[in-house]
Formats: sequence, C-alpha cells, structure tokens
Amino acid sequence: MRHANRFHALLLALSIAPGTSQAQERTLQGTQEAKKQPGLVVERAPRELAAGAVVRDWPSFRGPRRDGVCSEAPLAAKFGAEGPPLVWAMERGQGFASPAVGEGRLVFTHREGDQAHVDSLDPATGRRHWRQSIPCTYSGRYFSNGGPRATPTIADGKVVVQDVGGVLACFDLATGEPLWQLDTVEGMGAREGFFGVVSTPLVVGDAVIQNVGAAGGPTVAAFDLATGEPRWGAGETWGASCASPVLARLAGEDRILVMTGGVSRPPTGGLVIVSPDGELTFEYPFRSRTYESVNGSSPVACGDTVFLTSSYGVGAAAIDVDAKGGGTERWKDRRGLALEFSTPVFVDGLVFAIDGVSGRGGAILAIDPATGEERARRPFSFEQVLGSGEGARRVDAGVGKGSLVHADGHFWILGDTGQLVVVRFDGESFEIVSQAPLFFAQQTWTPPVISGGLLYVCQNNRSRGDGAPARLLCYDVRGASPAKGDR
Repeated sequence: MRHANRFHALLLALSIAPGTSQAQERTLQGTQEAKKQPGLVVERAPRELAAGAVVRDWPSFRGPRRDGVCSEAPLAAKFGAEGPPLVWAMERGQGFASPAVGEGRLVFTHREGDQAHVDSLDPATGRRHWRQSIPCTYSGRYFSNGGPRATPTIADGKVVVQDVGGVLACFDLATGEPLWQLDTVEGMGAREGFFGVVSTPLVVGDAVIQNVGAAGGPTVAAFDLATGEPRWGAGETWGASCASPVLARLAGEDRILVMTGGVSRPPTGGLVIVSPDGELTFEYPFRSRTYESVNGSSPVACGDTVFLTSSYGVGAAAIDVDAKGGGTERWKDRRGLALEFSTPVFVDGLVFAIDGVSGRGGAILAIDPATGEERARRPFSFEQVLGSGEGARRVDAGVGKGSLVHADGHFWILGDTGQLVVVRFDGESFEIVSQAPLFFAQQTWTPPVISGGLLYVCQNNRSRGDGAPARLLCYDVRGASPAKGDR
C-alpha cells in the first residue's frame, strides 16, 4: 500500500498503549466530578417525544451523512422572541468544534489553558460521564482562540478526535479509555495550516479517513479505527484544508470527497476524489491565488454532481463524476457564491447556502447546481436590544456568515452573532417562520446540531449585553404530533 511503510515506522514511535492505569484514574476522576460539575446549569427536562417521533444520532460534523440534513420529526419550528426553551447550559473553554451525538452520548471538545478537553456528556442533562485531556500548545496566527476546530466522530463504540495542534486520538466511548493516538504534524510531517488542524476525521467502515496534507504525501490517509494502524495514503502534493472529508454515492459508487489546500507558495489545492480503498481517481484544482487563503467549505454531493465553493476570488463550480471516479467540469463561476467556511446543503434538487459578511446582514439563497443559476434569495436584517434598563442599546444584527441545517421541512439558521432563524422555502421564495436572538457573541461560526429533538448551539465568546461566558447550550425543539397542531 502506498506510504504504508512510512506510516508503520511513524506509528511505532507515536502510538500510545491503551488501558494505562493513569488513563483509568483520569476516567474515575471525571465520573466523580460529574456529580457536582461546576459551570453546568440545568434549567428543565426536555418535553416528551411525540408519539411516532423520528429521532436520529448526529455522530459527526454536519450529521450522519455530513450533508447538513436532519431527518428528525416532528420539530417545533415555531417559537417566540425568547427562542426555544433552554434545557441546559455548560460553561466551556475555547474552540469552534460542534458536539457529536451518538450511541447515547454527546462528545464535545474545548480548550482550557494548555489542555484540550474531550468531554462525554449526557445529551439531555449535560452531566459529564468522563473527561480526557490532550496537551495543547497551539497558538493561533490570526486570532487568540486556540481551541479545537474539528468535531468529534462517534462510531462503533469509539470516538475519534482531531486536536487543533495535530493530535489524532481515539477513545472508548463508554469509558473514555484511550485506545490510540498519533501526531500528524510532528510525526507525519503534515504542514501546519493557517488555523491549525481544522478537518474533522471521517469514519468509513472500520477506517478513519483524514486530510493529512503531509509534505510529499500523503494528502489523504486512512487508519484502522480499532488500532490506529495505517491502511493507505493517497496523493502527494496538496496540503490539508479547513474542510472535512465527505463520503458520497456518485454514479453508483462510494467515493470520498476531500477539499484540500494548505499553506504553500504558490497556493495549491482543490477537490480530490478517492475510493474507499485508497485509489485516487480525480484531482480538480480549485484554490485562490492569494497566499493567505483557505478552502473551508466541504464538497456537496448533488446526485452525481459535486458542488464546490471557496472565497478569496474563487467562486463556485460543479463537477460531474462518472462510475470510475473521474470528473468533468460542468460549470465554473468566479462571480458566484464564494463561501469562506460555511458549507451549503442540497435539498430537493437545489443548493441552499448562507451568503453574508461577518456580523452584518446576510441572506439565504437557493442555487441550481446544474447551471449555477441563483433561483431565490432572502436577505436578513434584525434589530437586537443589548442589556436592560438605562444601559440598554439597540444594534443591527443579521445572520452574517451563518450556518444552516435542514430539518423537518425547514431551514434552521444560526447567525454568526447568535440569531436563530427558522425559514420555510415554498419552491420560489423564503418565509421566516421564527426568529430569536439567543445571545450576541462574535464568531458564532459553529454549525448547530439537532438530535433527539434537542438543538445544540455553541456560543464561542462572551456575550455582549448580559456578559454570559462561552457556553454549550441545549434547547428543546421537540414537536407535538400533527394531530395536536404544534408543527
């Protein structure tokens, strides 16, 4: 296998033996802490699920298929200006990672001091089952938040975590016992990105897939889920981007779609298509000519077509994929949608995305992936009150560079300062169903998560107005059955 000898040599030096007594001691301490757990406030129990409710795990970045589409129903899309009922809130450290929910656990990563914490929580109460920590000395180039960017991935009783500094680690989901870890930067020669390691690892069967971007290769690598041993490596040129790998069914075959592009002069990168057994079948250059640029938006599968978007003068493109994993450019538009890191969703034949500028305005739009034509657009502009009494002041708010999830016939949009907006699309235009300012905090870039009828939102900075610290928030969006009229 390509790069296998190199992988084995590296892992012999890097792998950590599982089940050490120190790890067991840390797990026990975490269990005892859960009884008091400072920083956790439980407001209420969630409502009962409706009869016949459909619930799903959300085990990794953007959901079980990494497409931002949630198949849960019914959900309570209508709520007042106060937002959905708050179930619990947990103070947390730095980071931009989403929580992952699967197999009865919620796993969340964040950083305090020089430790990146991996917390296993009860999804309905926020109570901690265990905590493990990874030493982290990463210092951001462009802003001070040096916490994790990658979402945990839950699979087969395990959870795989990618630290911002380069450590890829796997833990037993039930106990927190460390199973294996390796350092992709120090040990494999992966080039450090502008924002650290951002990509969320993908689990396909019993293999962990990651956009490693090592100097001289591999660009994409696979590791055994149980042991961390190398499986294969593909690609030798392009570095690791801020996007995450996606598994998609294209022209009747499973393909791994990886948007690449790290720190390099001249800047290089683009779409890489790899088979599940490691065969690189297609490369498509798609990267800004600006040195300080990133590919942050993941590829979006639209039938047998892959939709791409990137900022810094790149725009959007569509690639048709054949049964052999090859690709043909359908169209490319440098003036089209150019997202920095938010990823669109594909629903009912159209691509939907949030197009905006940080902290201001923003809009939801629909694009035909076959032609690149914009079909519909709805701008947002809200007035929000910060503080109370004589100190209260009004600010203009919107969704900015927000993110979205499609669930139960609606688009659930989280604006980049904390505006929650629910929108319905009738095929021609958008209608706002509900809107509420959950808080006002900059850099609310983490995509929301819906699982078990609960909505999870990451507040990544201190809130202006009420001064609330960074938190992981859980809201009740469980709907009633249609017969009760609460949908």
